[in-house]
Order: sequence, then structure tokens, then C-alpha cells
Amino acid sequence: MARRAGIAALLAGATALAGAPHADTVPSYNLYGLPGLVDMPDANMSPDATLALTYGRMGTANRGSVSFQIAPRLVGTFRYTGIGSFDHRASVDGVYYDRSFDVRFQLLTESGWRPSVVIGLQDFIGTGLYSAEYLVATKTIAPGLQVTGGLGWGRLGSYNGFGGFGTRSEEVLDDGGQPTTDRWFRGDIAPFGGIAWSPDDRLTFKLEYSSDQYDLERENSTFEHNSPINVGMDYRFKGGSQLSLYYAHGSTIGAQYTYTMNPKTLGVPGGTETAPLPVKPRSAAEARDLGWTSDISGTEASTQARLARSLSREKLELEGFDLEPNRATLRLRNDTYGATSQAVGRAARAMSRILPGSVEEFVIVPSERGMPASAITLRRSDLEALENEAAADMLARTGFGEAPANTPPMELDDHPRFLWSLAPYYNYATFDPDGPLRLDLGVALRGQIEFSPNIVLRGSIGKKIVGNIDDITRESASNLPRVRTDYAEYAREADPRIPRLTLAFYGKPASQLYSRLTLGYLETMYAGASAEILWKPVGSRLALGAELNYVERRDFDMLFGLQGNETTDPVTGITRSFPHVNGHVSAYYDFGNGYNTQLDVGRYIAGDKGATLTVAREFANGWRIGAFATKTDVSSKDFGEGSFDKGLFFTIPVSIGTGKPSRSDSTFTIRSVQRDGGAKLSVSDRLYERIRDNHEPDVATSWGRFWR
Repeated sequence: MARRAGIAALLAGATALAGAPHADTVPSYNLYGLPGLVDMPDANMSPDATLALTYGRMGTANRGSVSFQIAPRLVGTFRYTGIGSFDHRASVDGVYYDRSFDVRFQLLTESGWRPSVVIGLQDFIGTGLYSAEYLVATKTIAPGLQVTGGLGWGRLGSYNGFGGFGTRSEEVLDDGGQPTTDRWFRGDIAPFGGIAWSPDDRLTFKLEYSSDQYDLERENSTFEHNSPINVGMDYRFKGGSQLSLYYAHGSTIGAQYTYTMNPKTLGVPGGTETAPLPVKPRSAAEARDLGWTSDISGTEASTQARLARSLSREKLELEGFDLEPNRATLRLRNDTYGATSQAVGRAARAMSRILPGSVEEFVIVPSERGMPASAITLRRSDLEALENEAAADMLARTGFGEAPANTPPMELDDHPRFLWSLAPYYNYATFDPDGPLRLDLGVALRGQIEFSPNIVLRGSIGKKIVGNIDDITRESASNLPRVRTDYAEYAREADPRIPRLTLAFYGKPASQLYSRLTLGYLETMYAGASAEILWKPVGSRLALGAELNYVERRDFDMLFGLQGNETTDPVTGITRSFPHVNGHVSAYYDFGNGYNTQLDVGRYIAGDKGATLTVAREFANGWRIGAFATKTDVSSKDFGEGSFDKGLFFTIPVSIGTGKPSRSDSTFTIRSVQRDGGAKLSVSDRLYERIRDNHEPDVATSWGRFWR
């Protein structure tokens, strides 16, 4: 009772004392990868869009986490843990591996006498090993001094708790992956709290009273819990990373390293490109002069040639051109700049220097794979008047519309063209209990023949240099055809390999409609045909699409052979077949402020039917962070470990590392586990991302780069 009274007094003091709100800086992260003290959470929030990576060890437990500030008041966390000497039926060589997801929401922000208040779900989708819920308040009572108090359920209600609502299962689920709604805010409740003191901007000292008794660790290992009092110290380096040292539970020491970054404030990548030429102003006489129209066809040909050379210096390409007395239409290909606005701005300045003075209206039609994607209309007089003003002023005078039906036809004089590259590649496999991270490094020769901008033959051949993905020997039974879980067999036999070899056709069958047909070896495991159509109006945040695929499984050597759509489970010996046809219909919506969603509904490779929801946050500099979840008509038992497909992804623009403008990026996906349910074809160059880059919502978002 004395402990309860002490914590209650601590919480009351936190809410009663006045103090300045917590500064808009990254707070300390606890051993769960959350803003907090040592083990316990606090009610601090990181600045919007903060991405935090943590790795810590306490006793025999190693915890790694990825935490993302999804919105100013919302945080999501993925955690991967390995606990040594843990006697559990799912252990591998005495190490128990666990994956879990957390979410926390700030109910109240700190202001005046009011503390910050946060509600959180810990391990709400997982095995339940770390399952807990909490309500916590934090108050700054003096510069550098914060007090925290809260109530915990589950693990956080296991020490010196009192009876709450209902009963709660403490079972660790072998498959996991399901939301444990039957446990949320049930069972015993226990208080926790602590103090954090920062004498300067580098050091923070922590003292906490923990409500986690570590029951599972004490029952299944040699872990000792001798005291609820934990102490810690954080040291922040100049680059923003943090090193933490702890003494906890009266029995063990621990340490953690935290690295934080913020895609929102990283700035726009690139910068080594040469500056564009300035706008060339006209005199009043030049603007009125129409004498050149007496030989308009000759002037058009010479002007087109000069404009093509000027655009080439900007690393842009004239794909088509039409010249009228007062208007010029440029069909523009941009293979260089990550933001369409930057390409359009450079093209407009080139046009101002070359086109006859009477041409007042510039219509620039961005072209993607030969498909005219939109029409961006600018007035030449606005360019002349606003070159040294804010980009927003130019945006207000810019028009966006559908590409006109009479868009200039493609110039094909330099086609077919051949491009190639020789570069490193990597493949990775995560969360195999025998090796949580496996990596292959090699070299890949890539090439493409462009018969025209919208007919492209491309392929690659790769040779592994070093790696250990082919060392995977762990086999798990599947109650579905093994459409993905044979990836280790592909890794063992495919060296050298042909990951893809495809012939793709792109088109625009009607206004607002775009199409793709891809034939060949579509991805590492499947060959066949993939057809897609997309409806996307230029000014709309909504897009609709459909994809239909006919596939056959490739041989394990990943060369030219096919093995038919029949798989044999190496554990059970059962042979299963799966259909040749799969596909889905899709809805895409841009909510603004970088938040985008995608909903796919259809049939997956194994023949199961269901839906995938993807939610992402995108930034003007090209970073993209998101999560996805797929639920099909396959039961959680038949799906196996993880219960359903889900994961996180991180897209990083290549220009971050090179400093040069680029449209390329790299996506890293963290799946909780790779199973056969909810598996989609991994065909490249789907339409939505390419087309939307050239439409009003996306172009307007990055318009700050128009004058760059």
C-alpha cells in the first residue's frame, strides 16, 4: 500500500505543479523502443515524422525496434526480440524470437498546469509475450526536470497490482499475429512512475518504479527480479543518436543505442546539378512580332532542334513538339529529376530562351513510358515577372489539365535505343529463427532495348559474390501451395540468375485511362503475362485500377525453365496446385499532407481471396514510410505463423546517397513473416506511382523545386 500511495502522490505532483512544456526535441527512448524511462513508458512525443531505430540488451534479452511518429499525436512501433536461455516450446537453440507491434496516442498535450497524457497498446498484434496497455501522464515541473506517473495492465500490471476489469490470459501464442483484443485493459492494474532530470542538453538521468514483474522470464529462464527500482543514464551525441546505460530489477545491467532521423526535415536530395539558365525576358516589340509565322513550318523545325539541344543540357528530352503563333506544346520526358515540378521549371526556362517572342502560352505535357500524363500550362509573361519571387506565386498562375487529344506525336528518330548498367545488388531475408537477418551481395548486369518510349524490353542477370541466404535449412509446413515459402530453394539453386526478363507495352487508350501489358519472366518466381489499367484524372485525389495476371512457376535455377503450378511440401509430402490466374481491383486515395492509402481486393497467387490495405506517409524529398496488411479467406491456422500477412516498408530516394538528382529509389520491406497466404505478384513498373507523379496533387506538393 505504501508503494501505491507513493506512486499516486508522484502522479498527483506531476499534474499539480506548473512548468514549461517539453521542448520540441527528440525525447529519450526506453528499452521497448518507445519514448520513456528505462522499462516504463512516459507521455512524451517526438517531433512529427521522427523515425527512431533502437537496439538494446538487458540481461539475456536483445531488443531491436523501429518507431515512427506517424502523426503529431500517433506513434507506431515494430519490435524484434531474442531472449536467451528461455525455456519455451517455440525456442530455437535456447533462444526465443518474438515480433510485436505497438501503437500509442496522445490524448492531451502538455500546457500550463496540464500534463501530457498518452494511452498505449503494447504488443497488440503478436504472441502476447510483451502484451500490455497503459495510461500515462508526464509533466515538466522545472527546466530539465520531468515527472511521470501511470497505470499499466498486462505485463505492466504484474507487480504489486490490484484487481481490474475481467480476467486476462497470459499465454504466449506460438503463431501470434492476431490482435489480442480479448486482453486489452483487462486483468490486474498496477501503478508505475519515475523522474527524468537533464542537467544539460546531452545528459539525462532516470529513476523509475517499474510495474513489470517479468513473470514469464522468471518462470522460463534464470532471470531475477529483485527490485522494482530501475535507474538509467542517457548521453546524446551531436548527430542526434543516444547511448543509454541501465541498472534494473536489482539484478542486471543493460545498454541501448538509439538513432533518430526525420525524413520531414532532411531537405530535398540532390544539389550537385548545374543551375538552370535564367528566363529570357522579351521586349514589347518581340512579343508583338508575328513575322516569323510566314514560314511557320521551317521555324518550327529549327526551333524544335534548338530546344531539344537545350533540354538535353538539362538532362531532359523533347519527345514531341508543336508550335503555333501564340502557343507551344512540349511533350517532355524526364528521366532525371525526382520532382516533376523541377523538370517543368527547367523546361519552361529553356522555352523562354528559344521560342519566338509572340509565343505567350507554354503547354508542357509530361510523358511517362510514352503516355502523355497531364498538361501543365504556364504564361510566359508570368515566368518573366515571377522568376525571383516565391514558387507559390507561380503555382497560383499555373494550370493543370488532361493531356490534349492532339498532343504532339512521339519523335522516334533515335529509336530503338539500348541502355545498360553494371552495378551491385543485394537480397535479404529476415526473421528466420536460425538467422534473423540474412544477406546476399552480388553484381548485376542490367539492360533494356527501347523500341519506342512505350515498348520496352528489359532484363538483368545477377551473380552472387557473398552471402548466406542459401544457408537456410529450416522448413515449416504450409497448408497452402508453397507460392512463396520455397524462396530458400531459389536462393540455393539460382546462381547466376535472371531475376526478370520482360517485354512491356504502355498506352493511353482514352483520356484519364492508362494501360500496361508485361510479358515474360515477371519476377524471381513467376513467368507469364500481367495486364493493368488505371483511371486517374489529373486533379483528382482518387484513382481506380485493375490488374489481371496469368502466371506459371519458374524453375529453381531462375533461368528459362518452368515447373508448373504444383508444389510439394517438404515437411508433409503433400502436393498442392494453385491457379494460373490471379489479380485484383484497386482504389487509391491521397488524403493530403503526404498521407496515401491503397486498397487491393482480389485473388492472390495461392488462390486465396481477400484484400490488402496499404497506408503510407510520403515526403516531398522522396522518402516514403508505410505499413500494409492482407487478410484473405485463409484461416489463421492454415496461414501459419503470423496469422496473416503484414509488414512495414521504407522507400529511400537514391539521390540521398549520391547528391545527384534521380528518379530512382530503393524500398526495404520488413515482413513479420513470409508465408504463402496473401501473396501478390511482384511485377515492376505498376502504373499508379508513375502517373500520379505528374498530376496536380503531387506536382503542387513539390512545387518549391520549380525554380531549382
